Amino acid sequence: MKTIPILFTFDQSLLVPAGVCITSLLENAAPDTFYDIFILHRQGCDFSTLCRLEERFGRFRLTFREVSGEFVGAYEIRGIPETAYYRLLSPELIPEYDKLLYSDVDVIIREDLSKYYEMDLGDNYFAAVDNCSRLRPGVQKYLAESLDLDYRGGYYYSGNLVINSAQIRKDHMLDRFRELGKNAYKQQDMDIINIACNGRFLPLGPVFCLTVQLYSLIVNHRPEMEEIYGAQALNDALDHGIVHYNGAKPWKEACPNMDIWWAVYRRSPFFDEQFCHDFWTGQRDLLERLPFIKRLKMLLRYPLDRKHVRVEV
Repeated sequence: MKTIPILFTFDQSLLVPAGVCITSLLENAAPDTFYDIFILHRQGCDFSTLCRLEERFGRFRLTFREVSGEFVGAYEIRGIPETAYYRLLSPELIPEYDKLLYSDVDVIIREDLSKYYEMDLGDNYFAAVDNCSRLRPGVQKYLAESLDLDYRGGYYYSGNLVINSAQIRKDHMLDRFRELGKNAYKQQDMDIINIACNGRFLPLGPVFCLTVQLYSLIVNHRPEMEEIYGAQALNDALDHGIVHYNGAKPWKEACPNMDIWWAVYRRSPFFDEQFCHDFWTGQRDLLERLPFIKRLKMLLRYPLDRKHVRVEV
């Protein structure tokens, strides 16, 4: 049995999305994978609802650790709370492991994660996915003017990470993270790790963090993306990549790949018929607004999927 430690940081407002995310993690665990799940949270959170996972799944453990006095009053934007910064302190707060996986909770995981945990990070602080700023002039401008970074060195997403805790502890990077955490960076923790760890990232393909932006680039700029990653890497991302809803949230509004989230939600221990009814009643004209071909693809996606999962909307 392989033990894979994975970290999440969230508060009570994201309890259901977190439960759906962890459901997807456990659904796709290999038979010999045991997930040691850590949740870093601020004071006053009640996560008892997550115990429903224990009724459905085995081969995992939940450990909750309260974080107090760290990043209180830190810059918050777009409704992202201070808990987003806690991943920066994970090498100190989870000393049991020299390497960790991290995932945001607005994510659906569609494969076993062992291969990412087992990769050799060398002396890199993180393994992560570049946001492909070479194809995004607006991001290039932001990096140069706001962070004094050259986009050619990469600008990495922080929503899914392999964390080299041992190297971070060895090089005393936590002090640097804390110092940068006092500043009001637009992209918060993502800006911090890119400034502090510039040149010390192991690049991964989009299969590890298929964000809204990368999905759009794959669909609309396929030739350019194939030059960067190769056709197979893009196919892997679309077929079984970790889907990160880093823009609109599928439990709140229509967004790309929302059907993937809703399929897992319906199978999860956190499914609520009333919430489902109310959401889709509010979105009742969604399909009518879509072109016929897109409507057909959305309706057929899951009956044609190799797992034969059907989603009702």
